[in-house]
Amino acid sequence: MNEKKKFLLRLDAELYDALEKWAADDLRSVNAEMEFLLKEAVRKAGRLKSAGRPAQDPSARASKAEAG
Repeated sequence: MNEKKKFLLRLDAELYDALEKWAADDLRSVNAEMEFLLKEAVRKAGRLKSAGRPAQDPSARASKAEAG
């Protein structure tokens, strides 16, 4: 398993509240939600070195299930 880098992050309270609600909707912790969002942004920008399987957004899985 990859070692995770720890660092302090200061966020505006309103931004944190929005992330907290989003994380709850996705059944994730705020930390996991932030990591997911950051990885997706970095992957979409073509800056992620590892070409592994892209993270799957739970809402995208639900949409595919409803369509199929």
